[in-house]
Amino acid sequence: MPLLNRHGVHLYYEVHGSGRPLLLTHGFSSTSEMWHAQIPTLSAAFKLILWDMRGHGRSDSPSDPSAYSEAHTVEDIGALLDVVCGTTGTKAVVGGLSLGGYMSLAFYRMYPERCTALLIIDTGPGFKKDAAREGWNSHALEQAEAFEKDGLAVLSRESPERAQVSHRNAKGLALAARGMLTQRDSRIIDSLSSIRVPSLVVVGADDAPFLAASEYMAKKIPHSRKVVVPEAGHAVNIDNPGGFEEAVRPFLEGFGGLRASL
Repeated sequence: MPLLNRHGVHLYYEVHGSGRPLLLTHGFSSTSEMWHAQIPTLSAAFKLILWDMRGHGRSDSPSDPSAYSEAHTVEDIGALLDVVCGTTGTKAVVGGLSLGGYMSLAFYRMYPERCTALLIIDTGPGFKKDAAREGWNSHALEQAEAFEKDGLAVLSRESPERAQVSHRNAKGLALAARGMLTQRDSRIIDSLSSIRVPSLVVVGADDAPFLAASEYMAKKIPHSRKVVVPEAGHAVNIDNPGGFEEAVRPFLEGFGGLRASL
């Protein structure tokens, strides 16, 4: 089982296929397992890198709350690319779902030179207004409290990308909710207009909470495209795998020869 040691925190990751790197990050309280249906297609054209964020899945759950943050996650992504590709500063197609998409935007903000393209799936870019951000953070803290009270049983009533994966324990998820799911400012949403790489925004047609956010990102990110996948909610790649692959195929064709693999 490959593990990356990041200052004492061991992060689980998988590598499938070869070619241009494509790194995908799961959503909050999900794991790399959520992408497994896409491995055959994407690994035929890319070096597909999947991983479990700290506090999730088979990665470590450090007890120190300060070990969970947007900044740590951004550096985790960079370290994974370095280790897997064997070269510091390797460029990749970077993307993810929900919190994973948000962290992909955060990675681009810090390291734009390392991104060939962005794949932003069922994601919100944060909030300009403090009141809206405070509302989101209240929800994140409620998630933390639920995991502290009820443990992993919380996931049984969530959408498939959360309900169908495995975690070591709920403590890491509670800490991740407090340190990674909460937001501190508007830096990410304010940075959208500065993105200069090809970007695809994907959203499930039934993912009502993220439809407006997806439209906003598609308008703010220069030269981006948006695709709405029918018959899919927040777990778009699980709810409608075929529709998801149809949505991302035209975009990814230009980066890894995906056309020939489908």
